[in-house]
Amino acid sequence: MNPPTSTHLPRKRSRSLVQEVMDDMTAKIRDGLYQTGDKLPTEPDLMAAQGVSRTVVREAMSRLLAAGFVEIRHGVGTFVLPAPVQSPPPLDLITVVTIQDVLAMLELRISLETEAAGLAAQRRTDEHLQLMRRAIDDFEDGVNKGESSVDADFQFHLQIALATGNKYFEDFYRRLGKTTIPRTRLNMSQLSSEPAQSYLIRTNREHEYILDAISRKDPQTASAGMRMHLTNSCERLRRANVAAQNHTEK
Repeated sequence: MNPPTSTHLPRKRSRSLVQEVMDDMTAKIRDGLYQTGDKLPTEPDLMAAQGVSRTVVREAMSRLLAAGFVEIRHGVGTFVLPAPVQSPPPLDLITVVTIQDVLAMLELRISLETEAAGLAAQRRTDEHLQLMRRAIDDFEDGVNKGESSVDADFQFHLQIALATGNKYFEDFYRRLGKTTIPRTRLNMSQLSSEPAQSYLIRTNREHEYILDAISRKDPQTASAGMRMHLTNSCERLRRANVAAQNHTEK
């Protein structure tokens, strides 16, 4: 008996069959085989081309519809839509592990938080000031007790974001989270000859300077203070990085 001559043999059943059909159709749309505005083949044609049942074709098309690749015009057919806008991937903060990574994150924070400090100085309320002051006091208390001051540090900067009155500053800073504070990623005591307590006390004095400017509703000084505060962290890390590289090369 002669073998079948059809080039479209039925596929073996698998739980991913619908996904396979969808992936194939998606690839053809992205590759331009089916362009925006084109009418897709009918169900019988797709069944024959893909070697699958009507149920599989319909479910695959439903997924394409849900993903925004196609639209169904009842009584007419299924048509290709413009490529859906892809959402940017979330920030992968797990990869922030080297000095260079942390420096890059600090550069991002400088651009964001310098503006936030200026807006906070214009829009802050007395409650915002009280919460910033509490964060500074908690920071100082933690340093004096030899405990972590990371939570207080984060709260101070978060309260500035909240004081802008712009929810996107708050959302973005919460998204960055405490992991963007250098000492949560790096062992700072091993990167600098400066005692950790001395560095933290100086850091909190910079917080005081920023709070004073925000309290006086001085946006220029508040922005400049924030830029100086975060730039100091950058410069400390850069010096430590250079020293570490020089030590490695010896």
